[in-house]
Amino acid sequence: MKLGMISLGCAKNLIDSELFLGVAQKYNLELTNNIKTADIIVINTCGFIESAKKEAIDTILDVTENKKGKTVIVMGCLVERYLSDLKESIPEVDIYFPIRDYNHIDELFKRLLATNKSYKMDYQNRVITTLPHSAYLRISDGCNNRCSYCAIPLIRGSFKSRDFDSLIVEAKNLASKGVKEITLIGQDTTRFGTDQKDHRRLHDLIHQISLIDEIKIIRVLYLYPDEITSELIDEIANNDKVAKYFDIPIQHASDRILKKMNRRSTKSQLESLFETIRKRIPHVIIRTTLIVGFPSETNEDFDILLDFVKKQRFNRLGVFTYSDEDDTPSQKMLPKIPQEIMNERRDQIMRFQNQLLKVINKQFIGKTYLAIVDSYNGNKKYYCVRNYAYAPDDVDGYIYIYSNMIEDIHPGDLINIEITKTDSYDLYAKIKNKVK
Repeated sequence: MKLGMISLGCAKNLIDSELFLGVAQKYNLELTNNIKTADIIVINTCGFIESAKKEAIDTILDVTENKKGKTVIVMGCLVERYLSDLKESIPEVDIYFPIRDYNHIDELFKRLLATNKSYKMDYQNRVITTLPHSAYLRISDGCNNRCSYCAIPLIRGSFKSRDFDSLIVEAKNLASKGVKEITLIGQDTTRFGTDQKDHRRLHDLIHQISLIDEIKIIRVLYLYPDEITSELIDEIANNDKVAKYFDIPIQHASDRILKKMNRRSTKSQLESLFETIRKRIPHVIIRTTLIVGFPSETNEDFDILLDFVKKQRFNRLGVFTYSDEDDTPSQKMLPKIPQEIMNERRDQIMRFQNQLLKVINKQFIGKTYLAIVDSYNGNKKYYCVRNYAYAPDDVDGYIYIYSNMIEDIHPGDLINIEITKTDSYDLYAKIKNKVK
């Protein structure tokens, strides 16, 4: 039997998909990327924001309308939140598999395959679905921050670090399979280890992973601002294997809105943090996300945010319009901001950001960087590569090198490149040499 997976949502959700596929392989199911040929179709859903819910529902409906005897399994965050509603509204799904049942995945496969064999989700048996040389390492799950707009604690529960030593084992396992770049992820990576008794924290984990010879690049995403320690900044600054890259979602800069969001940082604290990071790491890349249109956001609140963005000159910036999420405190907050005003506020920030990036990116021209090769497009004859400024999650863009395929340069190779030109998001480069 063949099993195909459609994985929606974030990289953290992708890990669950990879764990599921690892179990499927244990049960001797053949994995396929062609959903049309699959006997079993698994949809791993996201339920974080309204647009993600819509994408998940549309995908489920599309698959079930064309199932033609296939078995359809739906899992993930949307199922965890709306299990009974989904069963009632889309009964065509054969099995709903909520997060709360992940520890009992063997029961699902026993039911599915009429077998007595018992296998569990195991991080050492993940099926890596990213590029072979680049993988995510989920270091924690759940969240304790309780931001007033966020449903993650309702879906994933309270924060829990994974065992430090098991993460090192997993990192070594990934390295043995050809992984050269590891990206650490979690709902709140900066809290790693704080719930453990051995006093080992995120900076210790980064350092230990960097001692694995085959791992050449380490990156950390989802850093909560007021949990970024001096030890973490020092480790990123001093460790040659760590990308000088801080992904710090701040959501807003108005103290009034930050308080209503139940964020612990203030505008002045954020300013101090970014100043510290930039002084310590002069060429650092800082990425953030914002929410505009939070209930009661005034023109003055928005002006504070826009002014903050203009002064901070972020290298990477994403802006979301606020959406009510069921059972979150902000759902009951008033007044709500009309969607057209939210859209205009988002667009105003992004117009500035797009112009800024044209200026920022010009600073790369003529400089040489270490980069990792992701792919080669034989039709258009270009390499897609990334240096430290580009995360592997398709958010930041790419560096393109137009060239006929070079005999000894392949995906996963490390090369030195020189940036030759730019546009709003992407850079263009030429190859200087391969790193031995």
